[in-house]
Amino acid sequence: MKHFENLTDEVRWEAMLAKDRRFDGAFVTGVHSTGIYCRPSCPARAPLRKNVRFYAGPAEAEAAGLRPCKRCSPASQSAEEACVLAAVAAIRAAVGAGEAAPTLDALAALTGYAPTHFQRLFKRSVGLSPAAFARACREERVKAALTGGQGVGEAALSAGYGGSEAFYAAVKGRLGMTPKEWAKGGAGKVIYWAELATSLGPMLVGATDKGVCCLAFLPQGRPPLAELRARFPKADLRAAGEAFRALFERVVEAVEQPGPGNAAIPLDVAGTAFQQRVWEELRRIPQGETRSYGELAAALGNPKASRAVGGANGANHVAVLIPCHRVIASDGSLGGYAWGLGIKAELLRRERG
Repeated sequence: MKHFENLTDEVRWEAMLAKDRRFDGAFVTGVHSTGIYCRPSCPARAPLRKNVRFYAGPAEAEAAGLRPCKRCSPASQSAEEACVLAAVAAIRAAVGAGEAAPTLDALAALTGYAPTHFQRLFKRSVGLSPAAFARACREERVKAALTGGQGVGEAALSAGYGGSEAFYAAVKGRLGMTPKEWAKGGAGKVIYWAELATSLGPMLVGATDKGVCCLAFLPQGRPPLAELRARFPKADLRAAGEAFRALFERVVEAVEQPGPGNAAIPLDVAGTAFQQRVWEELRRIPQGETRSYGELAAALGNPKASRAVGGANGANHVAVLIPCHRVIASDGSLGGYAWGLGIKAELLRRERG
C-alpha cells in the first residue's frame, strides 16, 4: 500500500500510541523484543520505544524476521476493512502527488458501496469523514515537509494547496504559530514574558502578539524561563511591558477566580494534530467537571488511546487556560499534574465553588 514518503518515525510513534486507525495500512509496527509486528491501532499495551522499528507493510516486517500479531492480525483484512484501506490509500496517494483528494462518490465507486453507506463505514473505522481525513493528511504532509527543510510555499504546493496563503487559511486557528515558526522551534518569534504573583505561587506567563503561549507555575528555585526555553528554544524572549498588562491581569484572574471568561483569553499554541485535538477537547470540559483519561479518549473517538491522551496532556504548556487539571485517574483520584497535585486540587476546588 502506498504511504507517505515523508511520514516520520515520530509521527508513526504518536499514531501507534494513539492507536489511530487512520494509519492502518500506512505502516506496521515491529516490536523486536517480542518478535511480532502489529497494526498502528493494535489494542495491545504499547511497547518501549527502544524496541520498536517501523516497516512499510507485512512483507518488510516478515523479511526482518517478525511474525504477525495474533491480536490485531495485521496480515489479514475483512472485506470492509479492505475497502476502507483502499480508500485511505487513494486519499494518501492523491495528497502525496499534490492533487485534490478523491470525492466521496469516487471513493464509493472504488469500493463498491453507496456513498452514504461508505461514508458511515469510513468514519466508523477511521474516526473521521473522508474529507476530514484528507485535510488531516495534507496538513501532516506540510508539517513533515517543513521539518525536512522545505519552504512554506513549496511544502503547501506539494500537499495540494494553492500556495502558502491557501494553507494558512485552511489551518487558521489550529496551528497557532505559522508553519515556518512551527518548523523552526519559534525562530523569529518574539515572546513577551513576566513572572506573576498568585495565591498558588509564582507563575510564568509568556505571550506573543496573538495570545498566551505558555503558562506555568514555578516551584521554588526553578529558573523562570525554563518552560519558555524548552518550548521555544530559538524564540526571542523579552520582558513584557505595559502593552501586555491587561492580558496578563486576565490570566491571573483566571487562576484566582475561574469563570466562563477564561475561554475568551486568546491563545497561541502549536502541537501535533493529535495534541491539538486533545487540547480542544479539554477546553470543552465544563468548568467544575472532570473526565478520566479513558473518557477523554472516548470523546475523541478512540477509547483505547488513554495513554496517548496522557502524553498530549503532558505536552500542554498552558496551564489553566487549557485545563488539563480537569483530567483525573479512572479510580477518581487526582492522577498526575505537571505543576503539583496541591495546585491541581485547589484549581478544581475553585472551579466547583
